[in-house]
Amino acid sequence: MTRIIYSGAQVFDGTTLHNDAVLVVEDGEAAAILPTSEAPSGTSVDMEGGVLTPGFVDLQANGGGGVMFNDETSVEGLRVIAAAHVSTGTRAFLPTLITDTPARTRAAIEAVVAAIADGVPGIAGLHLEGPHLSVARKGAHDADLIRPMTDADVDLLEQAAQRLPLLKLTVAPENTRPAQIARLARAGALISLGHSECSYEKAMVAFSAGARCVTHLFNAMSPLRHREPGLVGAALDAGAVSAGIIADGVHVHPAALRAAVAAKRGPGRVFLVTDAMATLASGLREFRLGGRRVLRAEGRLTLEDGTLAGADLTMPQAVRVMTQEVGVPLAQALAMATTTPGHLLFGTGGTATGHRAPFVHLSDCGTLSLLEE
Repeated sequence: MTRIIYSGAQVFDGTTLHNDAVLVVEDGEAAAILPTSEAPSGTSVDMEGGVLTPGFVDLQANGGGGVMFNDETSVEGLRVIAAAHVSTGTRAFLPTLITDTPARTRAAIEAVVAAIADGVPGIAGLHLEGPHLSVARKGAHDADLIRPMTDADVDLLEQAAQRLPLLKLTVAPENTRPAQIARLARAGALISLGHSECSYEKAMVAFSAGARCVTHLFNAMSPLRHREPGLVGAALDAGAVSAGIIADGVHVHPAALRAAVAAKRGPGRVFLVTDAMATLASGLREFRLGGRRVLRAEGRLTLEDGTLAGADLTMPQAVRVMTQEVGVPLAQALAMATTTPGHLLFGTGGTATGHRAPFVHLSDCGTLSLLEE
């Protein structure tokens, strides 16, 4: 047995930050968090500050390493995207296909099923963001491909939910009936509302039918107004619902991030997503999205008309925004990147023990490294 004792850093267990503690890794798996005085024998590694945390969990990742999943809807494309996300500290993620054709949707399902069977690291299921959205809140999605959900779609998605570890579906109540949401939720799909102009009341009907999540809170949805709370108000008010949010300081102002975290009713929580595109872990300055140019500049990705098109963001960057610009305690920010999305993905939190690599070290100066297996 190979035992490595990591010391000299705070250790996050999914809920709590431990000071004056060590992380014991045995044969590549986190085995225990112990007081420094109780450290067992083994190879000792001094991290010289920073924090040790379980790898991140990302429920919305459109691409990485120079590849968009919509363009390279294959096992080979997924290998490149997965390697990019693992290199930034993510241990589990959902490849995300944005609104596309029925043929591309079927190809995405088959590619993820095959990638998981081949053991591609990090891939934990599939996120289909569209095509059953609202044209009024399409964002960078192709309006010509947005359409209502049909019974044939439900049949396909129900089968996919049974074949995949997790199938997440972002839909708008305008193009999805409550009975369809209920059927897919019973099949095990994680139904998320997004890209919608729906009212508070219609959102609550969808939540009652089985939707349990909201996609990139505040962005591409009906806002919170004092007489019309919209989807934002419903997401914050529905206790059983969790909401992903893009904490890059571009998509959502730090004051709104702070307000969302404070206002969210539980047990549901706000969690972090990257909404990463092909630019993640790459030097790309631009790429194509459905034939349209996406430009990368000053920490944002936009179409040529200025519409935001995904995010130029990694999970460590999102954690830093939450702690440094929003003022959230480090343990809470790390939970937003591990435990909360981990619960939606695995049914349990993302604790530090019992998980294989990558183990992540965030240094005091903000650099990231993956611990050895």
